[in-house]
Amino acid sequence: MSGRAGTAGRIEASGRLQPAAVLELLKPVTWFPPMWAFGCGVVAAGVSFWEVYPLIALGILLTGPMVCGMSQAVNDWYDRHVDAINEPHRPIPSGRMPGRWGLYIAIAWTVLSLAISAVLGPWGFAATCLAVVMAWIYSAPPLRLKKNGWWGNLACGLSYETLPWITATAVLTQAAPDARVVAIALLYGLGAHGIMTLNDFKSIEGDTRFGLRSLPVILGAERAAKVACLFMAAPQAVVVGLLLAWDAPLQAAMVAGVLAAQILLMRKLLRDPRGLAPWYNGTGITLYVSGMMVSAVALANMGGTP
Repeated sequence: MSGRAGTAGRIEASGRLQPAAVLELLKPVTWFPPMWAFGCGVVAAGVSFWEVYPLIALGILLTGPMVCGMSQAVNDWYDRHVDAINEPHRPIPSGRMPGRWGLYIAIAWTVLSLAISAVLGPWGFAATCLAVVMAWIYSAPPLRLKKNGWWGNLACGLSYETLPWITATAVLTQAAPDARVVAIALLYGLGAHGIMTLNDFKSIEGDTRFGLRSLPVILGAERAAKVACLFMAAPQAVVVGLLLAWDAPLQAAMVAGVLAAQILLMRKLLRDPRGLAPWYNGTGITLYVSGMMVSAVALANMGGTP
């Protein structure tokens, strides 16, 4: 520990910013969920890809590297003391991100995101403003929504899945999204609440010490895992019912199939939630997002308004 502290001190004193540390701060691995949700919105819009591909490319850039990257920088800056316990190798607590550079990058990425979103028109700009606000109030005091696992995970799920999906459809059609699009996007965003809960298992020690009431801290590992599974499964069951009601039996059967596979994996997860949460994130979540795209295809086939 003393060696790490000494190294961190020398890096901070020099004020040198490592480019690799900037990329690590923005966490490219986290960009996939909002980019995928944006892609689902593109498919649900039912527009010709080749006619709007510049907007699609810009939207993917905005949702992933820019807005999601910004949210990660904000989160790491305000979580630097917690990360010193949970994940001391991260750029800020390790000293590879010296001084207040983490905060400066978060602010710069916020401004750049808003500037880029203006090109997407009023729908894109308004959605980005909302996403930026959500990112800051999730991590930063005084609200710091992540202090409570119920509200913080809900904000995360809606920001990562629902908002990009609805935004893509609105930007590409230049109109308010079909009510069915909104309903499906909301359900998958609600289901992501459970995904966020599983992600909190790795941070129990630091969260407990610094008063972050994540669901694993509030409920304990076993109960939190059961709640996470319920949050993930129930909205997908509703999606199946809606697709059947909207005369999309094939897609309803496909979503039901991936849900059934997830339930089998959940049974294994519940045997050792803390140890198996990373495993489930690499297996069950893949099935979850597959169902999202199947639902988007169903919505594209429907067209029109309900």
